[in-house]
Formats: sequence, structure tokens, C-alpha cells
Amino acid sequence: MPVFAGMLFQTMYYLVDLYFVAHLGGDAVAGVSTAGTLQFIVLALTQVLSVGTMVLIAHAAGRKDRADANRVFHQSLILAALCAAGTLIGGYWMADAYTAMLGANAGTVDAARQYLKAFLPALGLQFALVTTGAALRGTGVVKPTMIVQVISVVINAILAPILIAGWGTGRPLGVYGAGLASTIAVSAAVVMLLVYFIRVETFVRFDFAQLKPHFQTWKRMLKVGVPAGGEFALMFVYMGIIYVLIRDLGANAQAGFGIGGRIMQSLFIPGMAIAFAAAPIAGQNIGAGLNDRARQTFIVGALMESGVMIVLTLFAQMGGVALVRIFTNDPAVVSIGAEFLMIISFNFVAQGVIFTASGMFQALGNTLPAMLSSLTRVVTFAIPAFLLARRPGFELWHLWYLSVATVTLQAVVSVALLARTWKRWLAAHAAREFDDISSPPLPLRTRP
Repeated sequence: MPVFAGMLFQTMYYLVDLYFVAHLGGDAVAGVSTAGTLQFIVLALTQVLSVGTMVLIAHAAGRKDRADANRVFHQSLILAALCAAGTLIGGYWMADAYTAMLGANAGTVDAARQYLKAFLPALGLQFALVTTGAALRGTGVVKPTMIVQVISVVINAILAPILIAGWGTGRPLGVYGAGLASTIAVSAAVVMLLVYFIRVETFVRFDFAQLKPHFQTWKRMLKVGVPAGGEFALMFVYMGIIYVLIRDLGANAQAGFGIGGRIMQSLFIPGMAIAFAAAPIAGQNIGAGLNDRARQTFIVGALMESGVMIVLTLFAQMGGVALVRIFTNDPAVVSIGAEFLMIISFNFVAQGVIFTASGMFQALGNTLPAMLSSLTRVVTFAIPAFLLARRPGFELWHLWYLSVATVTLQAVVSVALLARTWKRWLAAHAAREFDDISSPPLPLRTRP
């Protein structure tokens, strides 16, 4: 529940901005949504650090190895600083070309550029926010992160109408204000979490003396984290393909898809929270050698996930139009966004299974199968999608039904890969236990 609350308030960043930006018109919504796809690149990089940090600290916690947990935590901070610098430099350098490539018209491109200029610092700071939260999650502590996210969302909600619409100042900054509000709120969240680590946290403590590169730990973290980051990078590719395919259909198509996509991500939060909670629990059990309890974590998690996703599917089917109308009254945008939600909700249960399987791959410290599963989805979606887009009479709903089919296929692949990976893990674990038992005792040393 704390993970769910934290993710819910994290998503509120974007929904609050989207609510006020929607009043600026279709070009503004399309611009912010288009620029927001860049976040998937940052999510991929933060996922590298988040998963690598969480898994290694969870395993260390299971072994009661505090020294290794602290080493991993401090190395994650160093990597977070490097990634933040790279995000800012690369983001400002490529912003113009990136927005021009995806924007449907001049107004959309201009809005996307303005938003990115103010939002890029928030993207850079996400690395520190995510790594510190992952370190706590690896130890089983989630409430401080949730509290910090709630406070930061309140800050963002207060600043959004002031900076976007000019409430109280008479100087509306438009989409630039939306990005600026998020940057200020994320900055406050990072400061609060760092203060928590310095003053309160006990299992992993902040220590300036340990802020020295330890490349062997980097290797361990990246081995687990890079495939997980690749999984999110493929999500960016998937979203980019859709924006390219619907670009010629106009700003309303991009705005409708953008709003529908944000609502869908919000609806996924309960399911993602279950997977996020299952991963460190299973990881700690694996670190402690309790494989049966780790397996039970997946079974319970998958059942809970499926139940939640069935409820969310019914909610999207019945309330799709009402959900989109919260953000816009444009009939064309509402129609596109609601149609997207009602069709795409048919893959919610399959998506829940994918979330749970990905959490177990993380717990096992082997995230490559999850990336291969995502690659299956992108390949099976991209080729037919480009063929459909070239046919006369192409419509958006063709893409949405294709997406449902490919996500269902991905769920089947994920479960099959997890079963195979689990069997190999058990075999390797049994072999290690046999070696420990069957090895002859070392000869005792005697004094001369």
C-alpha cells in the first residue's frame, strides 16, 4: 500500500500538469505529450540504476551483509550523478531535433520545446530520487519515499496553477511553467530524501568517505540493471513508433493518445505497486536461500495482479469517456482518448502478468529474459503497424487492437521464460548446496 500511494502521487505530477496544460489548447497538450516521450529514455536509464541497486541491496539484506549494501548504495549515487549530467547535456543538445521529428505541426513543436527547457532538470534529478528510493525498497522500507512523494506532489499542485495559468501573479508561463513546477517539486523531493539518509536511515547510511568509484560494484549493478533499462528503452521505441505513425493524423490524434496514455499509466499503478513490492520480498528470500518463499511470492503476486487488473479493465470500459473529459472537452480528442482506453484495456490482465514476471526476474538478478520479452512485443507490433499505416482506410483503432494482441503474446513469452529461468536457478542452487555438503573438510592446521 505505501508503494501504491507513492506511485500514485508520483503520477500526479503529470496529471496535475496535464490538467492545466489542457486548458491551453490541443497544440499544448500534444506538445507536452510529445516531449514527455523523452521521459521513457530517462526511465530506461533510471531503471538501470533502480533495479541494480534494489536487487543487490535486497540480496545483501537477505544475507545480513550491511557492508555490501552500503557499498552498492554509494556507488549508485555516483552513477546517478553521472547519468544526470549526461541527461542535461544530451537533452538540451538534442531537444530541437527531437521535438521537430515527432511534432505534428509548428504549434506542437514549439510547445514541446518550451516544456523541455524547464522540465529537463527534473529529468536529471530523477536519478537521485530513484536510486535513493530503490535503496530503501531493497531493505523493505517504503514509507519515507511515499511521504516525500506526497509532499513533492503537493508542492507541484500548488505551483502548477501559479506558473502555468498565472494565478495570483498575472504572468502565465504556459507549458514552460508546467515543466518548471515539476523541476522545483522534484528538487525538493531529492533534498528531503538525502536528509533522511543522513539523519535517520540505519541499514544503509550516507557517508562521504564511501563516495569513491568501485568498478567491480558497477559491474555487478549494470549486469542486473542494463537489461532492465533495455526493457524500458523498448517501451520508448514502442511509444515513438506510435507517435511517428499517427503524426500525419494531426494534433488531435496525438493529444488524444497522449491523454489516454497518461490515464492508462495511472490505472496501472495498483498493479505496478504489487510487482514493485514483490521484487524486493522475493529478492531478500533468494538472498537468504529461501527459494520456496520466493516462488510463493510470485504465485500470490500474480493472483493479486490479475484480480486488480480485471477490476481496472471494467473501470476503463465503463468510464473511459468520463476519464478523458477530466482533461479536455474537445470532442475529437475525447473520442480518440476514450476509444484508446476502451480497446487497450483488454490487455490489462496480460500486462499485470508481465509486471509480476518482470519483478521476479529482478529478484533472481537475471533481467535479460524480461528485456527479450519486451523485444518480442516491439518487433511483433512494429512490422504490422507500419504495414497497416500504409494501407488505405488506416485508422487509429487498428493500432490499438494490434497492441492488445502483441501484449498478450508478450505475457505468454514472459511466463515461459520465467519458468525456464526458475528451473535453471533451482538447478544451480541445488548444485551449490551439493558441493558444499560433499566437499571434504579442510585439513586442520597444527602448530609446529
